[in-house]
Order: sequence, then C-alpha cells, then structure tokens
Amino acid sequence: MNAESRDRFVAEFRRVEAALPGAKVPWVVRARSLALARFADSGLPTLRDEDWKYTSLARIEKRAFRALPSGAPGSAAPPGLAAGLAFDGLPGHVIVFVDGRHVPALSHIGGLPAGVIVGSLADALERMPERLEAFLPDDTRHTVLGALNTAFMSDGAFVYVPRGVAVAEPIHWLFIATRQDAALHPRNLLVAEEGAQATVIEQHADLGSVACLTNAVTQIFASRGSVVEHCKLQRQSPEAIHLAGIHALQGQGSRFTSHSIAVGAALARHDITATLDAEGCEAELNGLYLAEGRQHVDHHTRIDHARAGGTSREHYRGVLDGASRGVFNGRVIVHPGAQRTDAHQANHNLLLSRDAEVDTKPQLEIYADDVKCTHGATVGQLDEAQLFYLRSRGLEEAAARSLLTHAFARDVIERIRASSLRAHVERLLLARLPGGAQVREPA
Repeated sequence: MNAESRDRFVAEFRRVEAALPGAKVPWVVRARSLALARFADSGLPTLRDEDWKYTSLARIEKRAFRALPSGAPGSAAPPGLAAGLAFDGLPGHVIVFVDGRHVPALSHIGGLPAGVIVGSLADALERMPERLEAFLPDDTRHTVLGALNTAFMSDGAFVYVPRGVAVAEPIHWLFIATRQDAALHPRNLLVAEEGAQATVIEQHADLGSVACLTNAVTQIFASRGSVVEHCKLQRQSPEAIHLAGIHALQGQGSRFTSHSIAVGAALARHDITATLDAEGCEAELNGLYLAEGRQHVDHHTRIDHARAGGTSREHYRGVLDGASRGVFNGRVIVHPGAQRTDAHQANHNLLLSRDAEVDTKPQLEIYADDVKCTHGATVGQLDEAQLFYLRSRGLEEAAARSLLTHAFARDVIERIRASSLRAHVERLLLARLPGGAQVREPA
C-alpha cells in the first residue's frame, strides 16, 4: 500500500465532500464515510493482492489526480461536442456527461413510457434520495476502488423502468473527459422492476489526449422476469486510466446481458459481476478487448449462481499487438443448493506480435452436485496455413492478416444486438488493423 497516494485521496475527499450531491442526506453521508474508511484502511491494491497480481496501479500513485470542484464544469461545452461520438442511425435517448457532470444542453431524451425515469444521479440524490437508498450504499462485493467511487460519486446516469414497461429504444450514456489530471468518479444506477425491459449503452471517450483517471461504477438491479442488456464501450485516449465496476443483481427468471468492449486507455480494468439471486436466472457476459503499443487491459468477472436452475454464458476475446498486455480472470461460483446450474465460460486470445502478452485464468468453484459446467481458454497466433491460403487467392499479407483477425473478433461483435453499436465497434476494429480498409464490412 502506498500511504502517500492513500492520504492524497483522503485529503481530496475532505476538500470536496461538502459540495458532493446528497451532502445533507444522512444515509448518503453515512455511506460515503463508511466507504472512505474502507479505502483508507487498505489503500490502492498492489501486486501482492491476488486479484491484482498482473495489474499495477503505479500510474495512479505517481500522478496527483484532482477531484473537480462543485458545479457543472461541462455546462459551457460547445453544442457540437458530442456529435462525433454519437452512433450513426442509433435511435433512442442520449444523456451526456462532460467531466463527470450532466450537461442537459447536449442530452436528448425523447418520449418515454409512463413512469420511466432517465436522468442525472446527482439530481435524483437531491430531489428524491429516498428512491435510491435501497440501491446505492456500498456493496461488500465491490472492490476497494468501488468504495472509493462511493465516497466521491458526484454524478452519473439514473434509469428507472417500472413494472411491466419496455423501453423500446436504447438509452445511451455518453461520458466525455476534457480535463487533464482530473479524477472522475461516475456512478450509474439502473433499476428494472418486475417484467421490465431496457437496453443501455454506456460509452466513455475523451477529446484529444486527456490524461485523466476515470473510476466508474454501474449498478444494475434486474427484478423478477425483467430483461436488461448493458453495452459498455471504453475508448478513452492512450494517456487515460480507466477503472470500472459493473455489478448486476438478478431476481427470479430475469435475463441480464453484458457486453464489454475495451479499445482505449493506457490502463483499463473492468470488474464485472452478476449474482443470480433467485431461481431460473440467465446471465450472458461478452467481451472484446483490443490493445496495442503498451496498453494494459484487464477483465475480472465473477458469476455467482446462488439459486437453482440458473444459466450463464461467458464469451471473451482479446486481440493484442505491439507490447500490450491483456488479463482475463473469470470466476464462476456455484453455491450450495444451486442445483441444475448450467454454466459455460470461454476466453480466447490472439497475439499479433511477439512482444504481446496475455494472462488468462478461467475458474470454476462448484459446491453442488447436479450441474453442467465447462470452461476453457486459448492463446495463439494467426494460422500460417490460413494466411498462405488467402495469399494464394491474391490478397496482400496485411489484408489477409486483417481478414483473419476480423473473423476472430466477430464472434463477440455479432452478439451485440444494437445494430448501430455493432457496426461502430466493427469500424473501430478495422481502423486498428493494417489493411483493415480492404476488409469488406458486412451489410
């Protein structure tokens, strides 16, 4: 533990705590205090921590990131700021945050079904804190970085979908960073009541080369019979640090799908958990990470089968070039009594250079005897026989390599249901590949 960095974060909290949303709400103040105490007790994770043995946070310890002052720093953002980051042809609702604060002038919320709320978490904490009390206090399953987020949470998206209501169009949360050395702690909350349906796209980007720290947490509560799809696209600049937690709690018969697409940041880490807390739940976790140069991208997942009859699927793929490094740690826990569990987990990695590296560790922990569980992982390079075949058909080497890499990644891309996001991710992939322009995008 680096005491200096720990003390710096604690001092930053004391500097801004009076201006944080909900500063006069007793349960919010208590939650922040407990979370800060948890962080102060342990500090930032180190390589000695088992879950962080491949991922160093030395970049954070060496740089003094500053929490932003109160107010809305993004309120003066130019009208076209978000235009280049929107998805072409994507219908739906867009709520924009600049440097961690909601900017209504850049947001567009269309017509919503009765009772649906799509807005700012900071606004909800000020106007209706009683609706959030059951959801926001820090969860012991969150990492210590999640506790740090609870202490500093300033704004984020709040979506509430009442019982039996389906939001037909996707809800796009767009987070744009513009300030150097800023420490941003967005907190997002999605609550889907019984039988509700919603799709959310969470995107993190920045303008230019912004060396900032993003420490985000997204909480999802999927009640009985609800259907929730969460798509995360992290495309921050190569100077940024992006740390995030996505945590879903599922009710009986609910279906939760997570897509995590990571293409940016010098250091990116996602902790994704799904707790199947009632019978008959279904969870699907998909991920694609593209890294080059000296990027480091880490996915830690945990699926808890806490009740009988649950089904889970994990499909993660990584494409690594240059001297980049990827980490995947997938943990599936079948708890006592969770009979008839059906779980499958797969992680496949493609190394495009000799200096790229990946550490993969799929895990199954089974404490029930009537289950069907499998897992597997692979690390490899492009198949020389396939390259030879494509070259023999007239393709240049760069185009042949791009075609095979594209085919490898499409297994995950095709699982994204939102067609505009799917096409956008495909374009990001092709832009990364030498000869990618020669690979025809599917119609």
